[in-house]
Amino acid sequence: MTKFDYDVLVLGSGPAGESAALNAMKHGHRVAVIEAQNSVGGACTHQGTIPSKALRHMVRQAIRYNNTPAFRDIGDARTLSYPRLLSHANEVITRQVDMRSRFYYRNQIRLIFGRGHFIDKNTIEVVSDEGQVETLTAASVVIATGSRPYRPANIDFAHPRVYDSDTILKMTNTPNKIIVYGAGVIGCEYASIFSGIGIKIELINSRERLLEFLDDEISDALSYQLRNMGVMIRHREVYQSVEASDKGVEVLLESGKRIHADALLWCNGRSGNTHQLGLENIGLETDHRGQLIVDEHYQTSVPGIFGAGDVIGWPSLASAAYDQGRSAAASARGKDSCRFVDDVPTGIYTLPEISSVGQTERELTEAKIPYEVGRAFFKDTARGQISGETVGMLKLLFHPESLEILGIHCFGAEAAEIIHIGQAIMKQKNGGNTLRYFVTTTFNYPTMAEAYRTAALNGLNRL
Repeated sequence: MTKFDYDVLVLGSGPAGESAALNAMKHGHRVAVIEAQNSVGGACTHQGTIPSKALRHMVRQAIRYNNTPAFRDIGDARTLSYPRLLSHANEVITRQVDMRSRFYYRNQIRLIFGRGHFIDKNTIEVVSDEGQVETLTAASVVIATGSRPYRPANIDFAHPRVYDSDTILKMTNTPNKIIVYGAGVIGCEYASIFSGIGIKIELINSRERLLEFLDDEISDALSYQLRNMGVMIRHREVYQSVEASDKGVEVLLESGKRIHADALLWCNGRSGNTHQLGLENIGLETDHRGQLIVDEHYQTSVPGIFGAGDVIGWPSLASAAYDQGRSAAASARGKDSCRFVDDVPTGIYTLPEISSVGQTERELTEAKIPYEVGRAFFKDTARGQISGETVGMLKLLFHPESLEILGIHCFGAEAAEIIHIGQAIMKQKNGGNTLRYFVTTTFNYPTMAEAYRTAALNGLNRL
């Protein structure tokens, strides 16, 4: 039997890589993690989830302060510069890195900083930033290298006025106006953040509506709220060219429109980080986005090579990546079955935030599944009135006969937290997933969670 240096090598220390390494170690495997950046955490910690949500939190606090009369009586409205916001985000990133570094230290998992690429399917060569080379062997490899922003070749991302969702975290000024190209989750979140600190936003969307995977009513609510914050939304528009100069940025659209701003934030697509892994040496191919194709065990087409996290595409969420990494590690040690992550709630951190689980009205209608709707508006809840978080609603879709909950959609403060109550009920078996749970359960008062009871009663009154 061939003797390897490690049982499992993990490429990447983001959520998927971290959970894969810890799971393998907990089951007695020899594990090492190879990380291309100079600290752990992956894009989630350094360029994605953590910094953007830290920015959002500070903007939200400022908005609440400025919209509360009692605070306005104390002093003038508070404005935040973008560099000031970034300083808070960097503090959070530092704490995250310290915490995650301890995970590896406590579990005696070796961390190797450098770029790894395959020599063969059991051998990886790692080159450090200083040029040092180390060759490692392993019985199995988990690729969890994440993704990066897609960059079209005809846009000059080296120009100081042109940013993507990674480089925007290095912007050193607060522009008067920004064009956000791409109205997916990342684009909508940054449009919220920037408009929240008074920057004029042109949000260019190539599709018919914002975030088409959402329930139509929630998508409409997001559009209204962004416009109410001053965002100019342009649907069904595709760029033709981008011209950047010392004076600003101009985006020429295929429709003939010319949009001018101080800066451009490109948020249109992401690519898997597989281009420097030497996959050609092991006969492993990717799709057109550079993403790996895996089966229900997270194994690629090459035996012993697994993939997890953003590098395999949908749903490209940190929450899913943690579970995917654990499952990939389980498969790598020969476990016959593992959880394939396919039931993830959405969590979109716009202002206010959005979260949903289950089916939308459009999906139910197209599938010819009868349903009824129950709503609770946050402006009518005591907690919403106390906190001033009156924008938004909770929406329940349920079967009119069995009362089975078919979908839950929330738009408003703490939506990503509130959704988990309904998600837990939807997971109940043997008839436990029904609307009646919410009318036969006493909720704390006043809370945002009691919106479930209000929405359930509203729905039952429609029957």
